[in-house]
Amino acid sequence: MQRRKFLKSSSLAAAAAAVASPELARALLRAEDNAGGMPKKSYPPLSGPFRLPAEWHQATTARFQAKLAAKGWDGAILHSPDNLQYLTGAFATSTERAIWLFVPAKGEPTIFFPGLDRDLWGTWWIKDREWYFDYLHHGGYNAVMWAAGSAENLFEWMLAGLVKRGYGKKRIAFESYGSDDQIESLRKAAPQMQKVWSAPGGILLDMRMVKTDEEIALDRVGMSLHDRMMDFARDYILAHGTDATDFEVGHATQAFGAAELVKYLKLDGRPHTGVGVDVGFGCRTGVATAYPHPNQFFYQRIQRGDAIQIAAGVRIGGYGGEGYRAMQIEGPGVTGLHSKMWETHTAMTLEQQKLMRAGTRCNQVAEGVLKLAKDAGLETYVYHRPAHGEGSEGHQAPWMALGDETVLAENMTFSNEPGLYNPEGGFGYNHSNLVRVTKEGGEQINQTPLTREWCWIKI
Repeated sequence: MQRRKFLKSSSLAAAAAAVASPELARALLRAEDNAGGMPKKSYPPLSGPFRLPAEWHQATTARFQAKLAAKGWDGAILHSPDNLQYLTGAFATSTERAIWLFVPAKGEPTIFFPGLDRDLWGTWWIKDREWYFDYLHHGGYNAVMWAAGSAENLFEWMLAGLVKRGYGKKRIAFESYGSDDQIESLRKAAPQMQKVWSAPGGILLDMRMVKTDEEIALDRVGMSLHDRMMDFARDYILAHGTDATDFEVGHATQAFGAAELVKYLKLDGRPHTGVGVDVGFGCRTGVATAYPHPNQFFYQRIQRGDAIQIAAGVRIGGYGGEGYRAMQIEGPGVTGLHSKMWETHTAMTLEQQKLMRAGTRCNQVAEGVLKLAKDAGLETYVYHRPAHGEGSEGHQAPWMALGDETVLAENMTFSNEPGLYNPEGGFGYNHSNLVRVTKEGGEQINQTPLTREWCWIKI
């Protein structure tokens, strides 16, 4: 479809209303009148899936249980948000309120959690549940408490729950090494429990690094929304040019992305619907592009001659990833160095994809990508490794780095961002994509073009 048709069909009024700024609202509604650029192929429908079903998490927990049994462990105690989400799919918020998941080598898991989440856990698939009122806790359990008193040891309460279930003398793996207080609690509450420290987390990380087909399907949905947002942002810049700020581009595009998603994702306000959703968007223009991890607030008017980065971070059901485009606005001050750096950095991005074949070591990919910058004489503009593993937590092992000897496996997913930066010149370039490892090389899941025709624009 043509861009203008796409913009007209994108709930611009809803997006404008979400921005809560008259200037941004007017700009959103004007975008369809001036949007230029090339025709864009039709997008795949955002028909889902929008989360992994409970059955997927049950099957994944069963896979983990088989690995526990193979190690000779009777069960594992887990507490990190990434592992809790991976195994349960509950999307419970993690704060100072402790949550523990006990996964036995055989049988049903047990969840120990704070009472404010009792409706969330009570409507999900784990049936063996215990809860405490709140942190800091005093009183009984599995009910709202009313009398004040001294704080109770919730770690000991959880251990007592395992002893009650017959695990007091079993071989139990803990996700992390116990603190002095926790070791003392174990001595008091479960003195005969056989402890294995800091072991199950590694098993789960290995599982999480290699995605299932169902996880990849969610990645595709998230990155399809990403592509819509990137096109919208480019058109917005073309439409409004130097009248717009990078702040405006970012917020208008985020509002558009949310409005676009909820045309397909039907929300009812109840738990387990619309979970793991993040529709983030950022834009920075000019000097701010010259730094890999800038720490400043972005609110600059777009100028001719600026390097400009547009960046989407989209997750649906916890899956998706990051995608950036390093763009260049034609204008005064654009030199041959701008062109050389952009072309080399784009070649590095494509080279990473080419080298990402299953069976290749991460550090071999990193070496091959960085070599292009060195061969081009651009060593001074290299600041970081080409990429990181991509998972539900964002940055996930393994690392596309010179020191990582991990062998790539099919269905690992990575970012794709070997940027080049010139602080002295006040510009830099950093594309990123979500790339899946295959036997033939990396598959770029998002479809936003990496071409000079798309990325170099006139306003």
